[in-house]
Amino acid sequence: MRRRTVTAGSLEEILQATAPAPAPAPPTAPSAGAPARREEHALRTEFEFELPRGYVDEAGTLHRHGSMRLATARDELRPQIDLRVKENPAYLSVVLLSQVITRLGTVTDVHAGVVERMYATDVAFLQDFYRRVNSEGHTRAAVTCPHCDSGFEVDLSGGRLGES
Repeated sequence: MRRRTVTAGSLEEILQATAPAPAPAPPTAPSAGAPARREEHALRTEFEFELPRGYVDEAGTLHRHGSMRLATARDELRPQIDLRVKENPAYLSVVLLSQVITRLGTVTDVHAGVVERMYATDVAFLQDFYRRVNSEGHTRAAVTCPHCDSGFEVDLSGGRLGES
């Protein structure tokens, strides 16, 4: 490592002599006629889904569409110290899902109480969806047609009627 010798002068001279080299200028924006270059490998961190049955809130409103974000290490560790999980290990999935579901219909405050009131089929769907998103990185599943035995992929996140 090289050392620089700075002679005592005014404070401005010392600061100027020890200042880091200026950063290179950012690339100029493309001209209006040129297409903007897209980021090809952007990390997708939020995934939309559609519940098989749906969550019914206190007002009787049915919520089927929602979104789930990727889990962090903290999300997976936090339930381990939760007293409800220590008393009943099966409660782990309820706490975990409540941390990663960011929206359920118009409900934006998804907590353990919301997940507790979901139908068992919806909780099972969300557990599988969580596993697919966090371990495989996508929401597609390979399936085989029971009639013709041909294989194809379906998107588990939901969509229009008949798509998943």
